[in-house]
Amino acid sequence: MRYVYGSVAAVLLLSGCNGNLSQEKDESSHYIQNLEKENHISYEKIVNTRGAYITSMCYTKTKDGATGEISNPCYSCHTKGKIPNYFNDTNLQKEYSFPVEVLKNPFHNLFKDRSEKVATISDTDILAYVRESNYFNNKGDIALQEKLPSDWKGYVPDCYYHFDEEGFDHDSTGEYTRWRAFRYYPFLGTFWPTNGSTDDVLIRLDRHFSLNRDGLFDKEVYKLNLAIVEALVKEKDISIEPIDEALYNVDIDHDGRLGRTVKVSKNISAYVGYSGILLANGEVHLAKGLFPKGTEFLHSVRYIDWDATKEHIAIAPRMKELRYAKKTKWLTYSNIERVAKSELWEAQMNDTTQGMMATFRGNYEEGLRNDLGWVYQGFIEDKKGVLRPQTHEETIGCMGCHAHLGATTDSIFSFARKFEGIRKEEKMYGWNHWTQKGLAGIPEPRADYINHPDVYEYSFYLKNNHSGNEFRNNDEVKDRFFDHNGTLKSEMIKQLHHDISLLLFPSEKRALALDKGYKVMVEEQSFIYGRDANVQPMKNVFKKIEKGQKTLIKNGIVKP
Repeated sequence: MRYVYGSVAAVLLLSGCNGNLSQEKDESSHYIQNLEKENHISYEKIVNTRGAYITSMCYTKTKDGATGEISNPCYSCHTKGKIPNYFNDTNLQKEYSFPVEVLKNPFHNLFKDRSEKVATISDTDILAYVRESNYFNNKGDIALQEKLPSDWKGYVPDCYYHFDEEGFDHDSTGEYTRWRAFRYYPFLGTFWPTNGSTDDVLIRLDRHFSLNRDGLFDKEVYKLNLAIVEALVKEKDISIEPIDEALYNVDIDHDGRLGRTVKVSKNISAYVGYSGILLANGEVHLAKGLFPKGTEFLHSVRYIDWDATKEHIAIAPRMKELRYAKKTKWLTYSNIERVAKSELWEAQMNDTTQGMMATFRGNYEEGLRNDLGWVYQGFIEDKKGVLRPQTHEETIGCMGCHAHLGATTDSIFSFARKFEGIRKEEKMYGWNHWTQKGLAGIPEPRADYINHPDVYEYSFYLKNNHSGNEFRNNDEVKDRFFDHNGTLKSEMIKQLHHDISLLLFPSEKRALALDKGYKVMVEEQSFIYGRDANVQPMKNVFKKIEKGQKTLIKNGIVKP
């Protein structure tokens, strides 16, 4: 069963062939029809626009109406990719080259005033709401495993968020699920908690990466293969706990001999364990800058909780979204380069700098595919706060950031930003969940893409964007880091170098207000019109873009 626009109709037509099949199709059909009716949504129609893959942030005005100052938040995503990312979209720093179909801003939620509705929600009520898990039911089981139809072909959540000291997840029986949490530097702007959400990311490699050469599960083999993938993806040497290479018969540090080593070389050309056998047989592939086929990511976007004891925010049990990605196809460098060139060729053939409308194949059940071998699927809150599958149109909203951007590494943002500490007791240990070690006290990352040793990434963003988010409506960050003339406060920047939570963490008042604003949106089920947790209408956003309109940014910034 496949759902492509006419999903419900397709299910009904397939019903009745035999008893069991009919019962399964009836279950799926009934499930989706109930969701549509209860939430006033459509799983088959594109109600707003299929251009929703262009993010709401891209409609930002770069010129300040009062001061005339030009801000550039665009460089964080739109840049020249690092090969094998052959996409170069730096032109989008200088021109709003949207497809003509979406020159009119489709994200109406940006302009809504939710003040009155937000005022009716008390702090006590919103804290009670965000502290209630919608991932687990009252028995402690994963709710979606019980709610999804028995013939569901997409991802069925199977992470128990029960992590050991090395970040490995365990199921209710204590067995490894192979999901592993990692801590990372949050990406610039929108994904900072101060802008409305906490989140986490987990990675899981294909099962064979966790097997020794005899085909048996071996945690040490899995840990080492994860480190190999990290070295390949980041294209840098990765420190590890001391190991004996002879145990794996692989020159892990690439020094020409088998001995004791404390690093994985960026030039490594083998996996360990059973995956090494598959690689030698040509059944598995390895290349710098790319994840192996079968790699999965799980990304939960959550509300902001408040820890009164620590006097700062915490990651909430309640999820806004659960996002899932899987690499289902291996592409070579030349394959990826052809994908990037075909997009440029299409624009040249049409003799325009205007973007062409992208198409993503797939469906809400099994996910939408990008051109680089990845499938993306998601779950989001229904009117009552229960997680439900995203509609086809809601999933399109995920695709713009994971398709043709110069900023990603093999379509993924987070893993290339993973912390690299190797000792479990240190704050920079990378293999933990945020609930085990948080962001407080984490030093600011350097901006490696700037050819100067004293440039820090978050400070550089503040300097070029003059605010803590793309919309420049985060007054709390402005007041904390800028003086009345709009100049960065040098003392605050010095403190930021040693503790990024000064920037990333909102106050309790702001955190709860953003929680309330998003909850109002949940009750509306209006996600296709934008998912930004604003309470007041946005001012620094265009309602309409003119064809060929420039951003007024003169000197673009290229990274990495």
